[in-house]
Amino acid sequence: MTQQEFNTVGQSVRRIDSYDKISGRAVYSVDVVVPGMAYAKLVPSPLPHALIKSIDASKARALPGVYAVLTAAELVNMETHYGSDKKDRPIVAMNKVRFQGEPVAAVAAVDLATAEAAAELVEVEYEALSAASDLTSALLPDAEPIHDSNYCHEYGYEWGDVDAAFAGCDRIFEDTFLFPMVYHYAMEPHTCVVSYEHDRIRTWTSAQHPFLVRAELARIFGMQLDQVQVVVPYVGGGYGSKSYTKIEPLVAALSREAGRPVRLAQSVEESMKTVRRHAARATIRTGVMNDGTFVARECLSYVDTGGYTDNGVRVTERISDRIVGPYIFDNVRVKSYGIYTNSTPAGSFRSIGGPQASWACESQTDIIAEALGIDPIQLRLKNLAKKGDEVRRGKRPLEGDLAPKLQMVLDKFGWDNYVREDPSPTVKRGIGFACNVTNSGASPTSTSLVRFHADGSSTVYIGTTEIGQGSRSVMAQIAAEELRIPLASIKVIGSDTDAVPYDRSTGSSRSTTLMGLAVHDAAVDVREQLLEIAAKHFETFADQIEAADGKATFKGESMTFGALVREMFGGSGGELMGRGYVTQNHASGRLTQDPVFWEVSIGAAEVEVDEDTGTVKLLRYVSASDPGKAINPKQVEGQDEGAAMQAIGHSMFEEMLFEDGQFLNPNLVDYRVPTFEDLPGEFETVLIEFGDGPGPYGSKGVGEGGIVCVAPAIANAIFNATGVRLRELPLTPERVWRAIEKSKQ
Repeated sequence: MTQQEFNTVGQSVRRIDSYDKISGRAVYSVDVVVPGMAYAKLVPSPLPHALIKSIDASKARALPGVYAVLTAAELVNMETHYGSDKKDRPIVAMNKVRFQGEPVAAVAAVDLATAEAAAELVEVEYEALSAASDLTSALLPDAEPIHDSNYCHEYGYEWGDVDAAFAGCDRIFEDTFLFPMVYHYAMEPHTCVVSYEHDRIRTWTSAQHPFLVRAELARIFGMQLDQVQVVVPYVGGGYGSKSYTKIEPLVAALSREAGRPVRLAQSVEESMKTVRRHAARATIRTGVMNDGTFVARECLSYVDTGGYTDNGVRVTERISDRIVGPYIFDNVRVKSYGIYTNSTPAGSFRSIGGPQASWACESQTDIIAEALGIDPIQLRLKNLAKKGDEVRRGKRPLEGDLAPKLQMVLDKFGWDNYVREDPSPTVKRGIGFACNVTNSGASPTSTSLVRFHADGSSTVYIGTTEIGQGSRSVMAQIAAEELRIPLASIKVIGSDTDAVPYDRSTGSSRSTTLMGLAVHDAAVDVREQLLEIAAKHFETFADQIEAADGKATFKGESMTFGALVREMFGGSGGELMGRGYVTQNHASGRLTQDPVFWEVSIGAAEVEVDEDTGTVKLLRYVSASDPGKAINPKQVEGQDEGAAMQAIGHSMFEEMLFEDGQFLNPNLVDYRVPTFEDLPGEFETVLIEFGDGPGPYGSKGVGEGGIVCVAPAIANAIFNATGVRLRELPLTPERVWRAIEKSKQ
């Protein structure tokens, strides 16, 4: 099928969940009510690092209306720890707390007020330990060990003769960059309802990975997978904060203790003490020749994973994979360390390790260009990887050339024709640019089932979680395209592990590529069955039948698909079923290498800097979104611009602040996220459709690219405007002003 023949794919159709959400009919986990349900409240530790000497819950248990109090003593006949990369996080703290806000107990009561009152009655005696709430303190030789040590994970790779290459370079640059702890701020805090029964666990939760949650609960409580049901209603945003397993084991254990269903709905503050993005410190040493040729790069990164690992192993590895940048180096040495600190555990956040890596890599690229007197764009083009190059040795080569994609953004921005116009002697304007690639896609494991009904309609079953990204609409478009029926005839069912087939996860920009491929194949399976039925009806061969508009046509004679199904089954009922299996051995042959695809990030910014106050205003931002093929262009643009908007937050003002392990700004008054007033006056996304992705119609994911390059593009623009180089985020007015004042000394 050529691009011109597409009927549904490539169109910005209205989202199929729009009416539910606009009307208020959409059901989220917080809306779930189960008969006999109790309400839960956590008992958090006020200390960031301490031994638990004793817990007395007798007063809480005696309070009328209290069904149960869960402490470590109740975690019997079950596994007590969980985690995506390491099973190191206890369901409630056992013997020791490792961050302020860690649950040491939980209460289930008849209503929330009673649960809150009971939580206040739980008496805990602590023995305080010295706290290390950041990388600097955690890495001190005499730091109190948070686990067996403060090292969670180490990772690295090397190729070429790095030391010899540095010795032969004309110039060597070394810079250290700091990236802050930031919070996802999904509109919906974590919420979970669990009904623990004697041979079954039923769960309703705001989770991005329902099948991974199912597996974790089955392991913890010693059940089979078919005994655990995980239902995910609509999710009010995730961005990685609801990846893997978060509060579900605690609620399940509390439900088991209470003997009834239990609901835990966290506040924003409680969610801020559940998960956040990894802070990082990255040092890059780069050797170059005077003509700008990149020769050698050495990178050392420390990644702050907080009190527990969560997915700190993956993030430690991803920052390493991405910090070299989209450039060709013949000599590379990279080492990264994941470090425990006494702070909120860090987990997935849109492009894990990507913004941290690009902040360092793309800031230093401009530093090198300035020192060598080379235009920063030309320096990049000189060293940029090309189609077929391995930006990481042993990994998938690039699917397409980066240079033309880069140029598309520059042309849209008007880079080559930019004329700087400063509003006043103390208010300066400047432009900045950044680019990178990120290894996306996660595990290529997705399955789908498509049912085709006797009236010509179809139901598509997927395990992908709808977290606001529009996955159900995209899957409906793919199914409608391949079934040759109207979009209105498609219904998509998702995120009930008892009803839908397996999908590994929702994240890492994988859904359109991998689940989309499964839906595509399942729909093709149904269409081929329909054509075989039609061939028998028309007494011809299947390849002679035309399928379009819900009908099979041969030599001018047509029959609806529904009529063919009814004819096959000999009545008004019956249905066809198509299956789509996606593994690394998929028939396309394009999923065998890691990563599944490289996601492109390109951004150009114009800023205005008030040198008297340090205030930075983002005037313009142009971003590239490279979907290969945009199934729904408006949704692609929304993904890219939403990601960039989040990046404006960590670039300009977002930062979780800790002092002696105490979280200082756990609310949305003291912790400010971007508003519409922070949007640039001109904010555009350039869609790049070269059809070079491994997904259906040459598509690939776009959920993460937009967040990666915003910070270095803005910092490079600030330098262009003022001559001041900043190496620490966020770029607050105070930080910018101090840097400007220091430059005058």
